Amino acid sequence: MVFDELDKKMRVYEQSLDQVILPETYMVARLDGRGFTKLTKEICKFEAPFDVRFRDMMVHTVLALMDCGFRVVYGFTESDEISLLFVPGDETFGRKVRKYNSTLAGEASAAISLELGRVATFDCRIVPLPNMERVQDYFLWRQEDAHRNSLNSHCYWMLRKEGKSAREATAMLKGQSVSFKNELLFSRGINFEKLPAWQKRGVGLWREQYEKDGFNPLTNEIEKAIRNRVHIEYELPLGQEYADLIADMME
Repeated sequence: MVFDELDKKMRVYEQSLDQVILPETYMVARLDGRGFTKLTKEICKFEAPFDVRFRDMMVHTVLALMDCGFRVVYGFTESDEISLLFVPGDETFGRKVRKYNSTLAGEASAAISLELGRVATFDCRIVPLPNMERVQDYFLWRQEDAHRNSLNSHCYWMLRKEGKSAREATAMLKGQSVSFKNELLFSRGINFEKLPAWQKRGVGLWREQYEKDGFNPLTNEIEKAIRNRVHIEYELPLGQEYADLIADMME
């Protein structure tokens, strides 16, 4: 059989499950670490519940994803999770979901593995969003998830360090209110509201322009030049201020 005929015949099967994100639809990719609880707490023995070293590895991974060929407007990371907001109308890979998922998961897995010095992997899903309001809601949702996870993690690991087993600590916190957990921490001298913002809100990354002195060889003078860089924000705002920040990036 002629190759071109065989290629045409088999492409039908290969592409039978292809999904394409519709034009004019906003796209967010969310990546999650696979088995990262065991990896970070048992194998690598990072400090619980949060470790600056692991935070910086996740930030490094976001930076790698923002520079691997996709048009990413905003990157967000909390715990072992990453969210990427793409430029509206991005046509990379013809907006094929499988290409985004496989490429981003591969790039993230490679980046974090090099940082850790051992194999670690991510999964990835694409989230289509119909309008800017839903985009804002998405990132408000993920920030609230960061807050809830942070509170739970601080309580859980505090109890574990006091000698409670994993089962006992989990049982003590099951079904308890936010106020109960805050009081539990406060009774041990921990004011949750005064903990580092990045632990409660995550870390945001976006590109910005800045002025830099540069030498102009034609005039032999120092002149201001506009450069681009990625800004890393460890103290993200909350609520409407955060929603406005997301909207401003898309203008």
